[in-house]
Amino acid sequence: MRGSSPARARNRRIVNAIFVGGCGVATAIALGALVLILWSLVVQGIGGIDGRIFTLAQPAPGSTGGLSNAIVGSLLMCGLGMLIALIVGVLAGTWLAEYGGRTRYGHIVRFMNDVLLSAPSILVGLFVYELLVEPLGGFSGYAGAVALAFLATPVVTRTTEDILNLQPNTLREAGMALGATRAFVTRRIVWRAAATGLVTAGLLGFARISGETAPLLFTSLGNQFFSADMAAPMASLPTTIFQFALSAYDDWRRLAWVGALLIAVAVLAINIVGRLLARETHRP
Repeated sequence: MRGSSPARARNRRIVNAIFVGGCGVATAIALGALVLILWSLVVQGIGGIDGRIFTLAQPAPGSTGGLSNAIVGSLLMCGLGMLIALIVGVLAGTWLAEYGGRTRYGHIVRFMNDVLLSAPSILVGLFVYELLVEPLGGFSGYAGAVALAFLATPVVTRTTEDILNLQPNTLREAGMALGATRAFVTRRIVWRAAATGLVTAGLLGFARISGETAPLLFTSLGNQFFSADMAAPMASLPTTIFQFALSAYDDWRRLAWVGALLIAVAVLAINIVGRLLARETHRP
């Protein structure tokens, strides 16, 4: 390079090698920790998976049982929470991408969304407790779903905005050149072109909330019996794992490992599907 001495070039190569080496070591540490966690979950939990896990409810200590009440409760609360998050998040992300843009209100909404995105989940649970549980006089699956929706909505909003910003403006210009309104173009053309990315936003939001424990302790609390009544306290996998892992009974702790393995497998599968869909979205 013009104007550089051999000593300076050698120093740059040394600094570059140290930086690349440090990045490689950090990556190896992160991957190693992930592999150790997955290995522990598989070793401790795979032996307890059988048909009773999905058909029997939470057992008393020393008796036979499963996690069906927790699995069904998690699916119901996560499903309702994601329904709320998808409606609010997709509309908010669309407003940021198509209308809010770089306006002052757009920056304010984007900043508030980022704050909510990084908010501790236990604070969200406490907020929903004061908002719904205390005024309505009891814990419920609905309160748990609302708490989960608060956590998933910013993920869906941010992903929706990013996906819509990737869509070419020629799509919008072509639609409006034919006389269509901007709202019609957004609904019928832009959303359709970004459909795969919007599905990815939903999957990422679901992966975000599927393992949350703290907000459910303040809202749905838990239920040792099978119940699909969303107006009553409801069991969930994270709260059951929390309860069983702290117990003094070996069979409950084994069930906790099984529940943790089920959540890990579900989150891993959802993330893989989301990444594959995102790759298809970004492919030219």
